Amino acid sequence: MIRFQQVSLMRGIKPLLDKVDVTLNPGDKIGLIGANGAGKSSLFGMLRGELHADQGEIDFPSKWRMAYVAQETPALDRPALEYAIDGDVTLRRLEEELAFLESEPESAANGTLIAELYSSLADADAYTVRSRAEQLLTGLGFTLGQMQQPVASFSGGWRMRLNLAQALMCPSDLLLLDEPTNHLDLDAIIWLEDWLKRYAGTLIIISHDRDFLDGVVNVIVHIDERKLKRYSGNYSSFERQRAAQLVLAQGTLEKQMRQRSHLQSFIDRFKAKASKAKQAQSRMKALSKMEELAPLRAAAEFSFEFREPLNAPNPLLVLEDVNAGYRIESEDSHDVTEKTIVSDINFSLQIGQRIGLLGVNGAGKSTLIKTIAGELAPLAGEAHTGKGLTIGYFAQHQVEMLRHDESPLWHLVRMAPNTREQELRNFLGGFNFPGDMVTSKIAPFSGGEKARLALALIVWQRPNLLLLDEPTNHLDLETREALTMALAQFEGTLVVVSHDRHLLRATTDQFIIVADGKLQPFDGDLDDYRDWLFKTKLAGKTNPAAAPLPAADKKPAAASPLAPSAASNTDRRDQKRAEAEDRQRLASLKKPIESRIKRLEEQIAKRNAQKATVDARLADPEIYDSANKKELKTLLTDQAYYAKELEQLEAEWLQQQEALEQVAV
Repeated sequence: MIRFQQVSLMRGIKPLLDKVDVTLNPGDKIGLIGANGAGKSSLFGMLRGELHADQGEIDFPSKWRMAYVAQETPALDRPALEYAIDGDVTLRRLEEELAFLESEPESAANGTLIAELYSSLADADAYTVRSRAEQLLTGLGFTLGQMQQPVASFSGGWRMRLNLAQALMCPSDLLLLDEPTNHLDLDAIIWLEDWLKRYAGTLIIISHDRDFLDGVVNVIVHIDERKLKRYSGNYSSFERQRAAQLVLAQGTLEKQMRQRSHLQSFIDRFKAKASKAKQAQSRMKALSKMEELAPLRAAAEFSFEFREPLNAPNPLLVLEDVNAGYRIESEDSHDVTEKTIVSDINFSLQIGQRIGLLGVNGAGKSTLIKTIAGELAPLAGEAHTGKGLTIGYFAQHQVEMLRHDESPLWHLVRMAPNTREQELRNFLGGFNFPGDMVTSKIAPFSGGEKARLALALIVWQRPNLLLLDEPTNHLDLETREALTMALAQFEGTLVVVSHDRHLLRATTDQFIIVADGKLQPFDGDLDDYRDWLFKTKLAGKTNPAAAPLPAADKKPAAASPLAPSAASNTDRRDQKRAEAEDRQRLASLKKPIESRIKRLEEQIAKRNAQKATVDARLADPEIYDSANKKELKTLLTDQAYYAKELEQLEAEWLQQQEALEQVAV
């Protein structure tokens, strides 16, 4: 087992861990979570022996074999398959020893040693190592052809996959994985999740992907306020336990505050009276001995919302017979070569659609998003945009294009030069850029902070179409949850590429697969997609996304953004016009109901806030003093009024929701 005993760790002048104790059992699958900068990677460094605790001890069996993912990959000419097998260092050592002995002159002693090495190689599964490595690399998204390509030919993200493959190839008792899903697509994440479920050793994972944690781990270790706390169960179980603890702690804190207030009130009133001096002194001692409970921090430290779009054209965008791809100009001439990635796209986006794009890395999801965003011109066909279309486009390359020598405020002023600076500061403060941070250069900001700034700039534009390409990369769990909540409430149209299944489930209601150079509707949810992936892989498909999709019930044409490919342009336009008229008629019926629901929700929120203020005042023991009798009476009247008002508002809200559902039918 792994024991942390009174472990403290400082990095520079920043304390990360303070006298922590925790025990992890053999075979546990542990999710290590905590805010960015809390010390998760430093804890891994201590386990690997790269960092040493300032105080205390970390103890685990010395015979344990440890595997972890290297953070850098040299630009080697070595084939990817051989590089992955290099992860089994024991096997490679045995192979080197065998090659050396076989190069030596023959002798009886040599023959005995060679025989022993062959036996050791058999024990190390040397005769299945290539097939095992091929299975690993296939699961991580490599084709058989790519496995023979040199490591140097791959991009940084694919090299990190090779490093992950090395770690999984290494026979180990303790496996440390730091954000293993960051460079994987959804298909590879689903495969990795299944592989880790079958891993027999002790596993510790740092991850901000809650669905991945839910699928793999059975223990959560939370780093909070420089302490480690162990929770049994997966991430969702941790959230429930944590919430219950916060409620309990809040009640304890409020009880203590009331006790302190009562003691202080007695001291203030009677400490000057001789007859009560003794009692006052005893209460002063009781007050001084009362342990000060730490104030609770909110469970979610960050939240935001997308502002309502200023207009909503319908349709927002139509692609007709479009080929999406790149125009490549040769270096030695002015010849331009067109490379089509996705062809024959007939696609329309209507008000309120929420689409998740599925498909392996390289299938063309980002190319499609860029074409919709207008960053890539269609190689063929036509793109028609609705009047008043405002696109909010988030992609990693846009985060990298932020001016690192400028501040968050500078970026926002460029977009809104006529807006008061204080209003811009308030807006950025809502995205966790407070005080001096709002005017600081963003160069030292973390990846998550830069991504948060890019999101803030998009929100300011009030888009009616959001295009998000892997928006959760570098975001911690709290910020991911805030983004998920904001997207779930976004009133415009959404198209998202993400490997975060929790975000996809919560924010989209239909899926499209980009595969084999085409768009194909997927009539199912993410669990169906997972089952389909494993069925196609078991059937021996090297590219599961290119396998036939499962049969699906036909949906009405208006429910899908993909137009029928066999229809002529004229028929398609007539169909779209009829669909648009139906949507406009439906929208005209729904709009007054939706407006009333929105007003009711605002009134409910207002009354809830007023009632909460009254309830808080009534929880104060001082209000029941005789001097506050008049105020108490008013508060009780207000409380009854707000409760009745809320009951009426909520009843009407339910009626309006039922009316809206009837219109939708």
